[in-house]
Amino acid sequence: MKKSALSTPDWVPDAVFYQIFPDRFARSGRVTGLTNLEPWDSPPTPHGFKGGDLWGVLDKLDYLQDLGVNALYLCPVFQSTANHRYHTHDYYRVDPVLGGDAALRALLDAAHERGMHVILDGVFNHASRGFFQFNHILENGPASPYLDWFIIRGFPLRAYSRKKPPNYACWWDLRALPKFNTANPAVRQFIYDVARYWIEFGADGWRLDVPNEIDDDKFWQEFRRVVKKTNPQAYIVGEIWGEGHRWLQGDQFDAIMNYVWARTALGFALGRKPPKKLRHPDHPIKPLDANQFAAAMERLVSLHPQKITHAQLNLLGSHDTPRLLSLARGDTARVRLAFLLQMTAPGAPCIYYGDEVGLTGGHDPDCRAAFPWDESRWDHALRDHVRQLIGLRHALPPLRRGDWVHMHISRKQNTYVFARRYQGETALVALNAGSRPFEHWLLAGKTGWPDGTRLVDRLGGGRAEVRDQRIVGLHVPPLSGAIVTPETA
Repeated sequence: MKKSALSTPDWVPDAVFYQIFPDRFARSGRVTGLTNLEPWDSPPTPHGFKGGDLWGVLDKLDYLQDLGVNALYLCPVFQSTANHRYHTHDYYRVDPVLGGDAALRALLDAAHERGMHVILDGVFNHASRGFFQFNHILENGPASPYLDWFIIRGFPLRAYSRKKPPNYACWWDLRALPKFNTANPAVRQFIYDVARYWIEFGADGWRLDVPNEIDDDKFWQEFRRVVKKTNPQAYIVGEIWGEGHRWLQGDQFDAIMNYVWARTALGFALGRKPPKKLRHPDHPIKPLDANQFAAAMERLVSLHPQKITHAQLNLLGSHDTPRLLSLARGDTARVRLAFLLQMTAPGAPCIYYGDEVGLTGGHDPDCRAAFPWDESRWDHALRDHVRQLIGLRHALPPLRRGDWVHMHISRKQNTYVFARRYQGETALVALNAGSRPFEHWLLAGKTGWPDGTRLVDRLGGGRAEVRDQRIVGLHVPPLSGAIVTPETA
């Protein structure tokens, strides 16, 4: 592959994403005709609807912009009978329950006016029983001209009967999710047309649901060509729970949802396994000491070319995992440390809605609770911390685009220091996951700061200076950190 073929969207390294589950973020009151909605603050259920909508997201853009968010990742918005909308009914229609096409149009326009980007969730591995072509087969059996759109193994289709297993391919044997036959050229073209349509509509990219289950490089190579021809700056990020070498060669995805990074970050920041009832078989979080963490991070930042590394979607939680504060057993200091690492590491950070105010919850559906707009329920100190970190990321180019440079490690104190360097500027980041204050700052010339340089901790406000290539006068309390730059930066 030619070196020039490797490209990612220019805007992504500067992005701070916010993942929104539309039914649970905000009600606008503008969508009429809905009854039987669950009370907003009641526990979420697998099938219940809270009535959040895209007009509600638009109404909260001030909140998001104040937080520092400049990119949105919306869980599926297309017509569906499920509250999560991964059971797509019509790929060309925004769900009326969310406000329809007009609401998405208004949201995209308002976000773009604010310099924000919006990516949509593309569910192309499977559809739903209500999807027209599948429903056509249900009604007409082997006479349907859409028979080859899916992988049918017998008739009549056992789409609802639970007495026997389904006789058609479906996702994880869930009858409600018939799997597309992507070997069919008509199906491939349908998906490519959908991808093009919504990019032309104004979406800034696609998050791809379980793309590894369409086990076909040529399919995704053509998907990329279609999307990038429509908008070369569109972002394509795949839901891959492991390492993404196969899809990150420059001809398929720009990035993956970086669950491997998340497990590394949480292993260090949380310091122990999550509660047993919150452990996830596909997302095992194991405690890492400073040495193990440093080795894992060194490996992760060298896995791919820098363009790919800086485009990775670095998350701490999502709609498929227990909530961050719950994983941390309610320890907000460790949550703050995790956010510090997220906002200073290479890659585009992605906040799962509500984590910044201390929303809790276990496995699905508990991790999909409604956002608590009653501010008396917020952890304001945590939100202020996240807001400060995002502000520092925006203010300091090295935190967004810089190299990752190992500086110092202490297994005994469980501390790790790294630098981010970009175009002659350096930001030093200290992470103290231990139980004692951290004071050992050996620079060894890696920062380019001469003796006498006056320094400031942008996070905690402390002052220090460089003497004999050591930082003198700066102390980092346990379970906290520092972001250090010269005073003039």
